[in-house]
Amino acid sequence: MVFQHKNIPEAGIQLPKGTVKEEEETFSAVIREVQEETGIQTFEVGKLIASDYWENDDGAMHNRYFYKIICHEMADEWEYNPTGGGEEEGLTFQFFWISSEEEFELIRGHSDYLKLVFDE
Repeated sequence: MVFQHKNIPEAGIQLPKGTVKEEEETFSAVIREVQEETGIQTFEVGKLIASDYWENDDGAMHNRYFYKIICHEMADEWEYNPTGGGEEEGLTFQFFWISSEEEFELIRGHSDYLKLVFDE
């Protein structure tokens, strides 16, 4: 599952992502972020695929966690207005599924572990 910002093509194609709040377990953050960012309420959080440290363009370091999410009976495409607030306030995300890592070029850092998902 990937998304692009409606009316902001320069934001590129991305994976859903989010921030782990202080005192929050990563597993709980995954559930909250999937619900807030995609609108999907019924899903399974699968295994942790990978974790790493990644340097953003502004020099900030981020500890990233990549989890496998299993969704059943989902639309092929949908739009959603994220509910997490902050920088996402007022945005519309256009979600769709990809079937290989070569199908679309994702923004920097977002395709780092796609091979592990598609090789399963």
